Amino acid sequence: MSTVLDLRNVSIVRNGRAILDSVTFQADSDQRWVILGANGAGKTTMLRVAAAQIHPSEGEAIVLGQRLGEVNVFELRTRIGFASSALANQIPNSESVLNAVMTASYGVTGRWKEFYDSVDERRARRVLGEWQLADFEERPFGTLSDGERKRVQIARSIMTDPEMLLLDEPVASLDIASRELTLKLIGGYAQSSVAPAMLMVTHHLEEIPAGFTHALLLQDGKILAKGEIGSTITSESISEAFRFPLKVSYQGGRFQAVAA
Repeated sequence: MSTVLDLRNVSIVRNGRAILDSVTFQADSDQRWVILGANGAGKTTMLRVAAAQIHPSEGEAIVLGQRLGEVNVFELRTRIGFASSALANQIPNSESVLNAVMTASYGVTGRWKEFYDSVDERRARRVLGEWQLADFEERPFGTLSDGERKRVQIARSIMTDPEMLLLDEPVASLDIASRELTLKLIGGYAQSSVAPAMLMVTHHLEEIPAGFTHALLLQDGKILAKGEIGSTITSESISEAFRFPLKVSYQGGRFQAVAA
């Protein structure tokens, strides 16, 4: 076990406002974290720090043993898998699903003149199969449903065997069937022996997959609670995080929240 993310009093300030405010947090290689909070709580910003996309305004961020500000972030990012809706907007609609995943080997989102050997293609096909996308490999990315696009993003993010996997709202806006399939696949992956450390952002308790071990609650850029998932996600903590009285339950391996 090793520490993959170490944030020490990290603040992100934009236009005089602290989006993250003195956040201290550690994630280890054998942990699966869900990051919860209302809109504007700082969840995605925290994930972008972990992805080495932005630097702290104050404090220290150590990602995979490398301190941001003292490391080549382009090299560091090759060790991190990051799936977000912003990525989907960068993949050309005409790109085949196979190429959309395989190009992650070079850190690009559209195939041009890169050379790929047979091992890249075999790995891409294997990953597509694991995420139930094998039948779509020749389909243009732009013809996929929202759920299929989300799974392509995740498949692409694990193509390079990352040491840390970051998922930013991986089932947002999906219909029930697509959501449940994607959550089932994420949960299975989270519980597998090959999975790296994982951090996933969501607004909804029912979107927490099986296999996630820890939870972090953010409110107004500050950590409200953190720890093992069962003791951190409670009616009291979730009500406080969302500033609304909620009753939390756990059934069939999934959390739920309803108005109290």
